[in-house]
Amino acid sequence: MRVSRADRSRVAEWWFTVDHVLLTTILAIVCAGFVFSLAASPAVAIKKGLPTYYFVERHFFFSLAGVIMMLAVSLCTPQAVRRLALVLFGVSVLGMIAVHFVSPEIHGARRWLTFAGHSIQPSEFAKPAFVVMSAWLFAESQHRVDMPALPLAITLAVVFAILLLAQPDVGQTLLISSVWGALFFLSGQPLLGAGVIGLCGAAGLGFAYKTFDHVRLRIDHFLAPAPGDNSQIDRALKSFSEGGILGRGPGEGTIKNVLPDAHTDFIFAVIAEEFGIIACLVLVGLFAFVVMRALFKAAHEPDAATRLSIQGLSLLFGFQALINMGVNVGLLPAKGITLPFISAGGSSMLAVSITLGMLLALTRRRADIARLKKPAVVASVMAMEPTGSVRR
Repeated sequence: MRVSRADRSRVAEWWFTVDHVLLTTILAIVCAGFVFSLAASPAVAIKKGLPTYYFVERHFFFSLAGVIMMLAVSLCTPQAVRRLALVLFGVSVLGMIAVHFVSPEIHGARRWLTFAGHSIQPSEFAKPAFVVMSAWLFAESQHRVDMPALPLAITLAVVFAILLLAQPDVGQTLLISSVWGALFFLSGQPLLGAGVIGLCGAAGLGFAYKTFDHVRLRIDHFLAPAPGDNSQIDRALKSFSEGGILGRGPGEGTIKNVLPDAHTDFIFAVIAEEFGIIACLVLVGLFAFVVMRALFKAAHEPDAATRLSIQGLSLLFGFQALINMGVNVGLLPAKGITLPFISAGGSSMLAVSITLGMLLALTRRRADIARLKKPAVVASVMAMEPTGSVRR
């Protein structure tokens, strides 16, 4: 089936304006995630008393649903993306409030709602919406003196951070705070404000250290690990040395039999042991390419709100991957943040799909701008017309 340029349907317009390189790279990460799920998930399913390919089948289902959702969102215009973000954030905030009343406590946290037999984490869906709304408010603050856009952006960030800390979810709070801080700087806000935000971030981290026992234990262990300790991070680090350059081979790893989160938080360590350092570097390169490609597109975007949204969404995607991989190699304390499209997880998979769907929508070549440019043939003909000629 071929799509003609003469076709004026919405799908045809999408096909000729979407960034095919960016789309192909994203789909490559999705396919890699399914392959790595085959390596890491069966052992975890057996330990939990589930069917051997339970997590593999679940991963495939959510990957397929995520790709469909991503392509659907990528059909949107920038205005539609902002409207979607507003609705999605409102619904997600209501869900984040509801978890405190109807959600059972799991490992000391209340983050999930049960819907149709599946657990949904509302905060995951709020992240891309929060980024787009913050980007729009920062853009408006630069040319709308009649609108308190900057105070609204600050209020939005504070409310979202409070809701996350109430669950508690310190890792996600650090993630969205980092992206929000980057948008603050990229939008051209005063440097003094950036310094104040940095101090607030440090104070917030100190508050989390003093308030939450699990945060204090993770940071203490990270800064001063006990001799002979056999924590998840230490075991994950061993997988990189045991895997070497080419790995031990698919299915030959042993760390997945030890780590309880081998299919989620520590899947990067499983990849290192079974597929080797080269596979890890290729995966890092794919994530980095998505971010750099999006930032390159943003640099050529004239609309400030769209440009900041592209930058924020790409940084959200990149920071999440960077934090997960940083934990696996021992550069960061454990955060409980998944590796996009690679780790198992329904809410995370769908939320990342929405994030990249928005990114694809905003990086599309704008058809309305293209029509304003004169085609080269018409321009050359007009240049050849004698001065003062009369058109019939």
